[in-house]
Amino acid sequence: MVQEVTSPSPAGKAPQTNKLGLTLADYKGSPSTLCDGCGHDAITSQIIKAFWELSIEPHQVAKLSGIGCSSKTPAYFLSRSHGFNSVHGRMPSVATGAHMANHKLYMVGVSGDGDTASIGLGQFGHLIRRNVPMIYIVENNGVYGLTKGQFSATADVGSTLKDGTVNRQTAIDLCGLAIELGCGFVARSFAGDPKQLVALIKAALAHEGTALLDVISPCVTFNNHEGSTKSYKHAKEVDRPLHELGFIPFYEQITVDYEPGTVQDVEMHDGSHLRLKKLGLDYNPTDRFAADRAIHQSHKDGTLLTGLLYIDQETPSFTKLANLVDKPLSSLTPNELRPPKEALDEIMASLT
Repeated sequence: MVQEVTSPSPAGKAPQTNKLGLTLADYKGSPSTLCDGCGHDAITSQIIKAFWELSIEPHQVAKLSGIGCSSKTPAYFLSRSHGFNSVHGRMPSVATGAHMANHKLYMVGVSGDGDTASIGLGQFGHLIRRNVPMIYIVENNGVYGLTKGQFSATADVGSTLKDGTVNRQTAIDLCGLAIELGCGFVARSFAGDPKQLVALIKAALAHEGTALLDVISPCVTFNNHEGSTKSYKHAKEVDRPLHELGFIPFYEQITVDYEPGTVQDVEMHDGSHLRLKKLGLDYNPTDRFAADRAIHQSHKDGTLLTGLLYIDQETPSFTKLANLVDKPLSSLTPNELRPPKEALDEIMASLT
């Protein structure tokens, strides 16, 4: 398995830098104000690591969020990037507008199970339908952390609150919904699995279209008890990885070192490669129907299926469908935006 790996510098030595000459600290943000042990902070750490290791310029990134504990987290990474905290559930609209204005930016949307699966469900659906190029990270803890831990729409049937209240309502599976809506990159991970999560974030950055990452992120204050299906203990016990993941950027040497039939290699749009090493499961992430069956089977088995669930590199992105010019709209000059009389005459003549 080939994967670019960097490790922290030993104490007393100069901090290690990436290809841009930036240190890991250059990709951090403000200190977290979330509860100690919150899964969201673990996700933040892997976002920082992924962008640093891929040597992406922080100012080439736009961070967007809605409302909720999850939506606070963009403040904790990439302080040198652009950021916008929208109203509850409306982050996809802002992300779409930002992408239209400057499609050269890396778009990272961070949301929660309430922000996405409840008030923002309609916006989430249309973002995927349009295939807006961005990473959409759902920090999924199954409860409303800001309003004292009520069940969210992703809470599993039979799970309990700290006071013993049992959830009787069917959960919304965001990965299953995303596949049904036509999302071309669908993955699920666990905040307690940093190796898998950082590889998925890197692959999502290389995908041309909407990339959904549904990350189970335990709420240590309201949903980390016995009876919760989104606690650290439960997630570790039922986590069933589909494969080991390795990501090789386009600028790294691509080598082959595996037994035939045990590794699936997926080439991304930018020339990067995602390597999926099977762990005893005969699973093809390019088969949409197989992905749907696997998700339903995991519900039946009571397992947490993690890894790349589905990928489709053929669906055109919103950028292509909108016929955006190569130059970002935000940087076009008045002369470029104002067509000459001859062009207007030609348009009018075509309408007659």
